[in-house]
Amino acid sequence: MFTRLALVLLSGTVLAATPLPALAQSEEDVYASIESIHGNADGFFELFSILQDAVMFGDPVTFGQYAFFPLTVNIDGETYEVAQPDDLAYDFDNIFTAGVQQALMEQDVADLIVTSEGVGIGDGAIWITNVCLDDACEETQWGIISVNP
Repeated sequence: MFTRLALVLLSGTVLAATPLPALAQSEEDVYASIESIHGNADGFFELFSILQDAVMFGDPVTFGQYAFFPLTVNIDGETYEVAQPDDLAYDFDNIFTAGVQQALMEQDVADLIVTSEGVGIGDGAIWITNVCLDDACEETQWGIISVNP
């Protein structure tokens, strides 16, 4: 898990490259990987469901509520930072493109990418991680750290 400062420094550099998912994972294996690497796997799956519901109901505001800002966005080889939720809502269709939304909706749990940096959805189109909210890391929060349309 990361502190917010480490998250900002890391998200722009590491997450632009998309690693290949491990082969022959089961949903149970993915859950166990998330739990062992990041903790609170239930929290990840809760957020995953919330984001899918937001796509189904056309609710871009929810994405802003569950993103860490500045949010790193990598488009056509360029890296941008979205400063705040209002900016994300304004540019939502350019960031969470139809392809990214479709990837989120069609994501098979067994095909999630689980690394020490976070959990990749849609072959790395969306990266989510669990961030420590206090020094002891007793409180954490899952959120979107990078989008790669």
